[in-house]
Amino acid sequence: MSSIQTTHVGSLPRSKELSEFLFAKDKGENFNQSNFDNILKDNVEKVVKQQIDVGIDFISDGEMSKISYATYIKDRIDGFSGESERRAPADLDDFPEYKEKIAKSGGTPTYTRPCCTNELKLKDENSLINDLNNFKSSLNKNNHHKAFMNAASPGVINVFMPNKFYNSEEEYLDKLSNIMAKEYETITKSEILVQLDCPDLALARHMNFKDLSEDEFIKRAEIQIECLNAALENVDVEKTRMHICWGNYEGPHTHDIALEKILPIILKSKIKYFLIESSNPRHSHEWKVFQDIKLPKDKILVPGVIDSTSNFVEHPEVVADRLIQYSTVIPKDQLMAGTDCGFSTFAGFGKIDEKICYEKLHALVEGTKLASKVI
Repeated sequence: MSSIQTTHVGSLPRSKELSEFLFAKDKGENFNQSNFDNILKDNVEKVVKQQIDVGIDFISDGEMSKISYATYIKDRIDGFSGESERRAPADLDDFPEYKEKIAKSGGTPTYTRPCCTNELKLKDENSLINDLNNFKSSLNKNNHHKAFMNAASPGVINVFMPNKFYNSEEEYLDKLSNIMAKEYETITKSEILVQLDCPDLALARHMNFKDLSEDEFIKRAEIQIECLNAALENVDVEKTRMHICWGNYEGPHTHDIALEKILPIILKSKIKYFLIESSNPRHSHEWKVFQDIKLPKDKILVPGVIDSTSNFVEHPEVVADRLIQYSTVIPKDQLMAGTDCGFSTFAGFGKIDEKICYEKLHALVEGTKLASKVI
């Protein structure tokens, strides 16, 4: 009897020491590069072993080297400067007292978020190579070879680091597509799957583009998918993953666009594995969408069956129930178990305690074993 495989979205808690280095780097402060390199390598080795010990099948490097899943690009590409406008999600605008409470409690991460202010040019290939070397070294040491590495999509870079230089958004996205293609190709040539993080297709609807009509947003999302596909032209589709979420924060989420609205667009992407937030209480009903919108037979769905905004540890039976529910609309051989989002989307920031994070991943593994026996 075949078992359902397990994975997660990517980011894992970084050590305090590593986070301090990442923030110093982010702010342009002086830091000891040699010490940083050693601590980074140690952190990668630690998270790789922890994932393997828990029993996760497809593992990541935890995004240890990155300040965030999108803005790390400013360290690899020339053309960014200044600071972009910060926009709160529309659901938090509706509840200003709660929004203020989050801000005062330190619930909002602080890191630089520049704009595109000049011609984009690749300036640093070494950091990606270093990430790959650290990751592959740890994988080989543990004799584990099912692996993926996160990379920012052209669309999410556009959302978090907006265009102030190119003549149009389309021109900016096209430039990002061309320049990011090399990162995607380099990762997959290392026999590691590339995961494109694409909250621009969901979260951005109620954050950056809350003033657009739904139809206008969907047209924009179509363009973002076209640019992503162009960037993946030379990448083997079997080595591609995409993560979709509505924002990794505890909030009302009352303005989230419905999955049924964006799924047809998402499925046009040159992607094999789709990791979709599914435990979020505003979206846990959306397994039903796949009754009407059929998943193509050559695709794999990875529903989030573990929440990433709460320190509750899901009971394995709950995980199993969620997977069994999905199995009524998705064949078992097209299912993989995942998490809603990353556990440390920004360095030094995240609601989930580090030890609880791995306890949740353990529940993911145990619940998936239970479901595999039933489905």
